[in-house]
Amino acid sequence: MTTHGPVLPIWSCGGCDAPWPCRTRQRELRAEFDGAPISLALYLGAQLVRASEDLSWVPAGVLHQRFLGWLR
Repeated sequence: MTTHGPVLPIWSCGGCDAPWPCRTRQRELRAEFDGAPISLALYLGAQLVRASEDLSWVPAGVLHQRFLGWLR
């Protein structure tokens, strides 16, 4: 169980207060979804949709980079 889960509705990290997913959670997610990169992208895409509803003032490109851009 991670302490680096999102604090809603502001989408900050509960473990380090960085924007979620923080670097630690990104590493954890890569390990959890090892061998399943498409599943990881689908999971993060769903989180992006949820976050875009809560963070409506944040530009879409910024949210995309935050949630999916690090997967490259």
